[in-house]
Amino acid sequence: MPYSSDLIDAEWEIFEPLLLEILPKKKQARPSNWTKREIVNGILYQLKNGCSWCDLRRDFPPYSTVYWHYKHWRTAGVFEQLMSVPQQKSTFASFG
Repeated sequence: MPYSSDLIDAEWEIFEPLLLEILPKKKQARPSNWTKREIVNGILYQLKNGCSWCDLRRDFPPYSTVYWHYKHWRTAGVFEQLMSVPQQKSTFASFG
């Protein structure tokens, strides 16, 4: 069952290409066990609910994985770049 913080399909269709464009390019040694959408939904859940990272619900990727991505994306300025996308292109202005 989805959480209120989860991106719906229409939001993900907008969000995914923006995210892939903004994410720092890196060499991937092996395929990830988790999709970007699962990781983003874990980040949004934690930010909305204010729980400790280690208290992230078990149906999300492991909290260490979600936090690792959050920390690296934050350092790389990914969230600021996503928030700078004009509102008509994105439904995410309310997250800023």
